[in-house]
Amino acid sequence: MKTTLTTTQAANILSDDENSSFSRTGAYALIEYLEELEEDCGEEIEFDHVAIRCDYSEYASLRDFADEYFGTNADWKAEMEIDSDLEDSEIDEKIREYIQDRGQLIEFDSGIIVSSF
Repeated sequence: MKTTLTTTQAANILSDDENSSFSRTGAYALIEYLEELEEDCGEEIEFDHVAIRCDYSEYASLRDFADEYFGTNADWKAEMEIDSDLEDSEIDEKIREYIQDRGQLIEFDSGIIVSSF
């Protein structure tokens, strides 16, 4: 037996999960990403909101990810070999590249989603 969910239904299940930290906007962006992945692969993905919340995390910004993942500004700058004299946009690009080299990065208007790595 199989139930097909709409994008909105899947996003609502994910954002309504009390153990999840996804905003409605973030959950919708993640579900849209997974739907695109389905189309690209030609295979349906079984919706498992528990696995999704374990595999992906939402952050308000690239720097929020870096702060939470590494602990301190100095730690993530050292790990990513970021010079203090870089422009903000260059720092963001370095963080973006770091994530993309290790996992998936989904950017949307009010934040980012990062896959576990």
